[in-house]
Amino acid sequence: MIGNFLDQFWSLTFGGLSLGFIYILIALGYTMVYGVLRMINFANSEVFMVATFATIIIVRDVYKFTQTSEYATGFQLWLILGTALLASMAVAGILSVLIELIAYRRLRRMNSGVLAPLISAIGVSMVLAETMRILTDSRPVASPRAMEKKFIGKFFDADIRLDNTIIIVAAIILLLLLLTFVNKTRLGKAIRAVSMNPNASKLMGINIDGVVSITFLVGGLMTGAAGFFYVLKYENSSFSIGFELGIAAFTAAILGGIGNIKGAFYGGLSLGLLETYASFFLGTQWKAVTVFTILVVVLYTKPNGLFGEALTQTRA
Repeated sequence: MIGNFLDQFWSLTFGGLSLGFIYILIALGYTMVYGVLRMINFANSEVFMVATFATIIIVRDVYKFTQTSEYATGFQLWLILGTALLASMAVAGILSVLIELIAYRRLRRMNSGVLAPLISAIGVSMVLAETMRILTDSRPVASPRAMEKKFIGKFFDADIRLDNTIIIVAAIILLLLLLTFVNKTRLGKAIRAVSMNPNASKLMGINIDGVVSITFLVGGLMTGAAGFFYVLKYENSSFSIGFELGIAAFTAAILGGIGNIKGAFYGGLSLGLLETYASFFLGTQWKAVTVFTILVVVLYTKPNGLFGEALTQTRA
């Protein structure tokens, strides 16, 4: 077993990295909201689920691809991938803003505490999941393959697949854009100010409602990108996928230190690799058990996360 693992180490590592970057992008949806509002947006998992279906609709219904269609190439391929990515991000971003407006804003203005928004988030998750369950008749939905998943090179005898490469490179670009936005732009500085002291920010003339909406939008855009990458890699979705991936991404956020963008990065990569290695030794049926075990161990040993600061000091 150990010998087989060593032989496949780099192949497993590249697969784990691509999965880890998907976790990172979903975890950013939790991290952005928590960093500003100190609230866990559990509805983010269903935002991810809706984004996966947006990708499938673009490929299947807009570009009319079927399971027997020839692979797209050249400009057509990048047009399809670009359209699907932007559509998934747009759908997830808009949905996240609507969730904030409908489910959270009034509760926040009433200073309702922590429990009411949490219950509201769970309610929104159930509504979205059940709506999609009804629309899909509780069945998984496959996505037609528009891109040939060919091998583009080798690294230490490991075959590097095109879809994994696209996920890793594109996710890194999105993460760098997010860091630039948060650290360099006026809106990003406003988000950081509200995260540090909402009352002082309000006295300084910052529109709190606007900043919160922007935060949900940005988090939704990252989560939407994760939905696209998930379909690109696994070519299917279901109404329950939000719960499965949402728990894993939430674990990644906790692992790295929730409320911290860099923590989401480290936590997502760590969880993606650990889950991939564990699946090799234990089997894929133990993936969920691995995630919950990691979550319990981290919460028990270091509740602030392996790479996080104290919660009162955590910043984006």
